Amino acid sequence: MRIAIFDDGAGNVHSLEKVLAERGDVVHESDVAALCDADVAVLPGVGAFDPAMARLGSDGARLADALEDGLACLAICLGMQLLFDRSDEGELDGLGVLPGSVTRLAARRRPHIGWEVVQNVREPTLDESGLVWGYFAHSYVCPSNGVHSVTATSRIEAQVIPATIRSNRILGVQFHPEKSSAPGTAMVRAFLDEVAP
Repeated sequence: MRIAIFDDGAGNVHSLEKVLAERGDVVHESDVAALCDADVAVLPGVGAFDPAMARLGSDGARLADALEDGLACLAICLGMQLLFDRSDEGELDGLGVLPGSVTRLAARRRPHIGWEVVQNVREPTLDESGLVWGYFAHSYVCPSNGVHSVTATSRIEAQVIPATIRSNRILGVQFHPEKSSAPGTAMVRAFLDEVAP
């Protein structure tokens, strides 16, 4: 299986790459055409909305088309937020694969960093992995209504947020599974096994 991590130039994805490499050949791609030709595209969770969308540039529409046509995708934190129409974090349009706006987290402290319970689980990869705590590092949250299904939630202070979402062959995760101990990495493996060609 060829797994392509979108290289947004923003940060270290070493721990994520290590988990992915257990299930396939991992490449880093800033070329969107090559990203779309992979068996699985990974939108990692490091960086900021506008720089990531600027890196995708006009080719973002090609990626959006590929995702809508069934390209398997693991979208983590910022990666999940890029799937939506727009974000309060930036001024550029998102990929628009999922309708709605990403909004600022309504917590006293932002960014919110730390472990939170993942609950209301209807996400098969979480059932397989046994993950009940996720490691979060974020200031923005995705909408909970739209064409996607919220398959798990978390509570940050008084706000209930989507922890995982599903749409087509996309799994979006607000927490960082690669930083969420053994159950988090088991979740990534379970998703890759599910979408393997």
